[in-house]
Amino acid sequence: MGRTVDPLIRETVESIAQFLRQRGLKVLAEDTIGMAFDDVKLTNFPADDLVQEVDMVIAVGGDGTMLHASRPAAKAGVPLLGVNRGRLGFLADVTPDKMLEMLEQILAGQYLVEQRQMLHATLEDKDGNKEAMALNDVCLQRWDTGRMLEFETWIDGRYVNTHGGDGLVVATATGSTGYALSCGGPILQPDLNALVMAPICPHTLSDRPIVVSGDSKIEIRLLERAGASAQITCDGQTLGPITPGQNVTVDKAQRSVTLLHPKGYDYYRILRSKLHWGRSSMQRSRPED
Repeated sequence: MGRTVDPLIRETVESIAQFLRQRGLKVLAEDTIGMAFDDVKLTNFPADDLVQEVDMVIAVGGDGTMLHASRPAAKAGVPLLGVNRGRLGFLADVTPDKMLEMLEQILAGQYLVEQRQMLHATLEDKDGNKEAMALNDVCLQRWDTGRMLEFETWIDGRYVNTHGGDGLVVATATGSTGYALSCGGPILQPDLNALVMAPICPHTLSDRPIVVSGDSKIEIRLLERAGASAQITCDGQTLGPITPGQNVTVDKAQRSVTLLHPKGYDYYRILRSKLHWGRSSMQRSRPED
């Protein structure tokens, strides 16, 4: 999977496909790719159908591509490998210069496996509830207006708070380095069974991010406020608009996503690299960074 309109991604996808085909493996592609190699066009499938036919999904791009691939991969129970052609690469952690070496290791059974929690969001709707999964976060966001939102939060049926502001991010430990981080939330080790609830631009300075159990059921209820308009997004994709009186429920999805990493994978090394820790002019990097 990958957005091959980007020449760098197209070049990377081509290299991977040729490498795997030379080893006698069948290579399938998401239908948005539509590429041919040696005059043989790749077999193309919609994402949900593609994952039913494969042993592994390779996402080439940035973390957005990984988020896109994580939902069908989790539903099908297929492992996911990310090759980073984006900017950050918290999730897509294999670099292009190491990708063929990593694929060789995978074919030899040498890799690390990691399970990442997914979220399940349910938006109440009179015409039938809308549901979606997310690897990073589910967000209530101000939409199409400059007016502040007012909303209530409940955890496992217990009232927590009434908030004013631009919305709320409910993030997994994986998503703690995403939108929630920009809202002042903490960084969670990705294997923690925990969720972050981070208000977006809260009207009250005492309205701070909190960390709750990953098994929690979180309910968000939008309140009436003149001129306010909001929507629910899952990993940046719109689930639907939400109106006063409607609820959205966020809880642990029944499926997790399986990520593959190279031997020697170190989450803290990625944090140091992506967040530029220890990079001041007075402090030299550790040799392995």
